Amino acid sequence: MTIRNHPERYSTPVVILHWFMLLLLIAVYGFIELRELFPKGTEPRELMKTLHFMLGLTVLATVFLRLFFRISSRTPAIQPAPGWISRRVSQAVQIALYTLMIGMPIAGWLVLSAAGKPVPFFGLELPPLIAENKGLADTIKGVHKTVGKAGYLLIAAHALAGLYHHYVRRDNTLTRILPGR
Repeated sequence: MTIRNHPERYSTPVVILHWFMLLLLIAVYGFIELRELFPKGTEPRELMKTLHFMLGLTVLATVFLRLFFRISSRTPAIQPAPGWISRRVSQAVQIALYTLMIGMPIAGWLVLSAAGKPVPFFGLELPPLIAENKGLADTIKGVHKTVGKAGYLLIAAHALAGLYHHYVRRDNTLTRILPGR
């Protein structure tokens, strides 16, 4: 198994990380939505929030591994090559996705820190990033929720673009990242 991308497709570690990140993001979003099924202050609701926090921090840790692979190996070419506008839109969406995967977990960590709550991470308690400040916690939480909702659209746009490239443009955008090809 090579860590370098092939000229026509991504390396196995990159493919695994891509789809693992998708599963992580589904879980992060799923747990924060599922918490609504339980009354405030109940144990199941708190469990859903804790899982959301821990998996969000896992996204943060994993995204840096993805960035390492992205920087250390040339991206496989799209064949046939897309136009200039398509390339720029793709770059903008990728930057936005990486910003989401880095910024949202940090914002969540900041919310917990400013609220004076523990920051759980699989049996560890991470240190607060900032001092307790309830007003700031509320402000960051509002931004976190708003950006989280925008994340749904961004992730959907990314997925739809892959399908568009595969079924309409008939290029190799999607097949470069599919497992087992």
